[in-house]
Amino acid sequence: MAAASHDELRPESGDADLLAASTPGTRSGSVDALGLSSSSKTGSGRASEARISEAMPAPSSQPNGARPHSPRIKKEDIQKHQTIPKTAQERYFTPEEVERHNSPDDCWLSWLGLVYDLTKLVEEQKGSPLLLPILKNAGKDISHWFDRRTGDLKVHIHPLTNCVVPFAPEGRFVHVPPPIPRADWSSSDGSMPWWLDKEEYCIGNLSAKTRKIRIINTLTKDEHVLEVCSEDKLSAIQDRYMQHNAHAKGYMWKRLGQLLDMSMTLEENGIRDESAYFERLGIDEEQWLPAIHLYFSDDLTIA
Repeated sequence: MAAASHDELRPESGDADLLAASTPGTRSGSVDALGLSSSSKTGSGRASEARISEAMPAPSSQPNGARPHSPRIKKEDIQKHQTIPKTAQERYFTPEEVERHNSPDDCWLSWLGLVYDLTKLVEEQKGSPLLLPILKNAGKDISHWFDRRTGDLKVHIHPLTNCVVPFAPEGRFVHVPPPIPRADWSSSDGSMPWWLDKEEYCIGNLSAKTRKIRIINTLTKDEHVLEVCSEDKLSAIQDRYMQHNAHAKGYMWKRLGQLLDMSMTLEENGIRDESAYFERLGIDEEQWLPAIHLYFSDDLTIA
């Protein structure tokens, strides 16, 4: 595991004071970035630090180095909350779409291939300084915060307590316990960490690959270029196109004269993504985007 810098391990306001008070012989106002006073670097200071370490709990022995959760959160509850809602399972977003939701009133983030809407969490924790790392990264991907094997936060060994604690290089955030015991923090309130609560916050998947297509309306002669998810079914692309034509479902969608299956993806409909091929040949992909033609249907009940 990569070593953390002093700035990454800087304790919150109150943690340094707690360490200073717990270490005999320290001088007030001389605590450094790791919470160690100047006198703690002497022989007596190191002995005091050893006594603090002995009094602290041993490092977590959980498999995969996972951080232990609150004892009041049952395993079956965690599994239940990690179930992705059915409406989100087949929904995909492009990174650009996620990036648009970057404010406290509309806060989306993505990690490990999923997209989450944390607007409700931000509203509930409004005014808390623990929101700062989340708001700073609103609209971005934060997969680097997480362990891909466990789906939980990355962890590291705290240099003072020798305990396994969450690794938060941008500062502690909501539902992350402080690295040093504090009187104003309870580890037994039973709160489900937001990053494990897919049932509440997950709204879809982050597309692994996006592609562009041209949609040509043969009735109005309008032409639009859409960036879509390669995993999107044609019905989802149709929904994206509704912003340009509210009656898009009143048209037949065809490619080279062949009627397309709206329950299948572009690839499954035989519309291959040749962007890698064009790039290898040095050809501008924008000049050769595949086109889908829309033909107005007389069935007015659809529109």
